[in-house]
Amino acid sequence: METSAHMHRSPSPFHAGEADAQRRAGVSDVAQQRGRSIRDSMPDQHRAFFAQLPFIVLGGIDERGQPWPSLRVGAPGFVSSPDARTLRIAGAPLPGDPLHDAWRPGALAGGLGIELPTRRRNRVNGVVTSIDRGVLALSVEQSFGNCPQYIQSRTPVPVEPAARAASVTCATGLDDADRALLSHADTFFIATGATAESAAAARGLDVSHRGGPPGFVRVDGPHQLTVPDYSGNHFFNTIGNLLVEPRAGLLFIDFASGDLLYVAARAEVLWDSPDARTFRGARRLVRFHLHEVRRAARALPFRWSAVQYSPKFRTDW
Repeated sequence: METSAHMHRSPSPFHAGEADAQRRAGVSDVAQQRGRSIRDSMPDQHRAFFAQLPFIVLGGIDERGQPWPSLRVGAPGFVSSPDARTLRIAGAPLPGDPLHDAWRPGALAGGLGIELPTRRRNRVNGVVTSIDRGVLALSVEQSFGNCPQYIQSRTPVPVEPAARAASVTCATGLDDADRALLSHADTFFIATGATAESAAAARGLDVSHRGGPPGFVRVDGPHQLTVPDYSGNHFFNTIGNLLVEPRAGLLFIDFASGDLLYVAARAEVLWDSPDARTFRGARRLVRFHLHEVRRAARALPFRWSAVQYSPKFRTDW
């Protein structure tokens, strides 16, 4: 029995954009029922899970209001929870992190703990309460788990930082190397937000995982990507945010080199596009119009085992 956290009952954990997306998808009743699992504090099993991770995905907003996903890395234990409503995140920002100087007390933040070898993931959304020598303290306002579907399994192995400092390049669109990486990607992370006061108790940042078979990210050109949206938990956190605030940040990992590719974009949700038929399993599409691309070469101090694709993407899927 979970005794360290209580269920989030009232007010609703969903803002108007999420509720609208749930209605359009015909899952409002299911979402409201499942939404009872969203807590305003972390159960003990989530607290233990975060403490064993070698990295965490953080979502935040820069000084221009642009959402970004970023990574913090450290030895297991660098993420800790002194109590069920506080998450402490140590570890210095990685080279090229677009949020390296964006954190302030009162900043909205989303956190995703994901353990790729086991396909486990848990999420928190909240507010930064303090920054002490680089350690972020996050007051948790929403805590919930996600199912393992669409997660590709691979094991990270820490490596020493490169002798030569990681290089960071910025552009307004994708170059050939970027397009090659994205056209073979099977995983990315996305940060979105609903930051208006009208979102009430559901106001905040969200950072989420997206996975698919290699090639599920379609590169339409140097300034446009199209990706499928598959059936999920029916919360529609990401798409609901995009309906009210279409700015999004994407993060792709080159698991062979340790390069990180950050993309800033405006998104449009395509509910009934006939183009969805070209993406196997897609319920709808999301199109991203890119305006900034950052590549941080060799920034991630891991190399990864060979991938084991999610059972969702077997040939009979």
